[in-house]
Amino acid sequence: MSTAKKFAGQTAVYGLTTVAGRTLNFFLTSLYTRAYPPRVYGIFGNMFSWASMLNALLSFGMETTYFRYLNKRADDKQQVYNNSFAAIFIITLLFLFTTLPFVSAITNWIRVDSQTSVADYDNYTRFFIAILVIDAWCVIPFAKLRADGRPGRYGLLKLVNIFTFIGLNLIFILVLPYVVNHQLPGAVWIQSWFRPGWLGYVFLSNVVASLLTFVMLLPELLKLKPNFDAPMFKDMLRYSWPVLIANFSFIINENLDKILIGKLLPENISSTQLGIYNACAKIAIFLNLFVQAFRLGAEPFFFSQAKKENAANTYAQIMNYFVIAVSVIFVGLMANIELLKYFIGKSYWSGLNVVPLLLFGYVSLGIYMNLSIWYKLSDQTKYGLYISGVGALVTVVLNVVFIPAYSYMASAWASLIAYTVMMVLSYLWGQKNYPIPYNVKKNLTYIISSIIIVFLSFSVFHRSLVVGNALLVLFAGAAFMAERKRILAILKR
Repeated sequence: MSTAKKFAGQTAVYGLTTVAGRTLNFFLTSLYTRAYPPRVYGIFGNMFSWASMLNALLSFGMETTYFRYLNKRADDKQQVYNNSFAAIFIITLLFLFTTLPFVSAITNWIRVDSQTSVADYDNYTRFFIAILVIDAWCVIPFAKLRADGRPGRYGLLKLVNIFTFIGLNLIFILVLPYVVNHQLPGAVWIQSWFRPGWLGYVFLSNVVASLLTFVMLLPELLKLKPNFDAPMFKDMLRYSWPVLIANFSFIINENLDKILIGKLLPENISSTQLGIYNACAKIAIFLNLFVQAFRLGAEPFFFSQAKKENAANTYAQIMNYFVIAVSVIFVGLMANIELLKYFIGKSYWSGLNVVPLLLFGYVSLGIYMNLSIWYKLSDQTKYGLYISGVGALVTVVLNVVFIPAYSYMASAWASLIAYTVMMVLSYLWGQKNYPIPYNVKKNLTYIISSIIIVFLSFSVFHRSLVVGNALLVLFAGAAFMAERKRILAILKR
C-alpha cells in the first residue's frame, strides 16, 4: 500500500469518527439554543472554555511526547507507555488537591451570570473537575490505540462517549419534561427531584459519558506496569513542556476570547453576548472538525514516515491536498450559511458575521498544524512554544483592547489574525530549520481565491444560496481540472 493511500485510510477512519461525533454534538447546539436563552447558554460557553484550557494543562503535552518516544525508543514501548500515563496521573492528583478544597473561590472567579445561584455554580465547578480528571486519564490509552493502529476500537469508544452524552441530554431536556407535562407513568416521582431547564444536567451528562469511556478503556489501562524509568521520564518532560506551552497557547487562542467577553463586557450583557458568539462559533465547527480529524491521522503518520528518504516530498504532497480540501470546505460552508443558520435559535442570528472570520481562522490553523511537524520531528519543540506564545499574545492583546468597544466581533478578528500569524511564523522558521518543498505559489492561489469567493458570496451577494453554490461549483471544478492528472493517477493506483 502506498504511503499516501495508507495515510488517507487512517485519516478517513479517524475523520469519520470525528465528523460523526462533532456533527452529532452540533445538533445539540441546535437543541441548547432553543432550550436556553443566550444568557444561560453563555454560562455553557464560559464553563467549557475554562475546561478546555485546563484540559491542556492536565494532559501536559504527553500525547505528542508519547508518539515521539515510541519512535525514539522503539525497543522499550511499554516503558514509554508507563511513563506517559504516570506523568498525567501525578498532575491530576495535584490538580484535585488544589481545586476541591477551594470550589467556592473558583466559582466566584469564573462565574459570568449573577442571576444563577452560587450553589448551582458550585455544582457546575465540581462537575467540571470530575470531567477534567477522568478525560485526562483517558488521553494516553487513546493515544496507545492510535499508535497500535486500532482506529476501529478508538472510533467505537469515541462514539459511545458521544451517544451517551447526547442520549442523556435528550432525556433531561426533552424526555423528562414531556413525561412531566403529560403526566405519564413516573411523572410524580420525576417531579420530586427534576428541575426543568437546569443547565447542570448538561454537565452531569458529560460526567457520566466520560466515566463510561474510562471504564471501557480498562483493557488498555490494565496493560500499564508499575515500572518507572526516571532518566527517560526526565527526558520526556524536557521534550513535553514546550509542547504543553504550545498546546496551552493554542487553547488560549480558542477559548480565552469567550472568557474575556464574560469579564470585559458590562455584567448586564456579558453572558448574552457570550451566548450569541458561542452559538455562531459552532457553525464554524464543520471546518474545525476536518482540521482535527486530519491531525489525528497525520501526527502518528508523519512520525512513522520521518526516517524515509522521500519524507519531505510526502509532507509537501499532503499539504497540497490539505489546502485544496480546506479551501473548498471554507467556500462550501459560506455558500450555505443561510441553511446552516437554522441549526441555531433565531435569537442568536445577530452574530452570523463572525462565521467567515472564524472559518478562515481555522483554515490558517489547519495549515499551521500541517506545518508544525518540522519542529516535532527535529526535536525543536521550543519553536512550537515561541509560535503559539506569539499567537496567544496577539489573542490576549486584541481581545483586551477591542472587546469593550466591539464585543464579540473583536474576538473573531483576533482569532483570525492570531492563527494567520502562527501559520506564517511556522512556515518561515520551518524552512530555515527543516526545509520541506511546499508549493507555496499554488497553495496561496487556492487560499486567496477562496477568500475572494467567500467575500463575494457573503457580502456582495448577501448570502444568496444560488450564487454562493454556483461559485462553489466553479471553484471546486477549477480545482479538479488543475489537479486532475494527480487525482486520476492516485485513483488508478
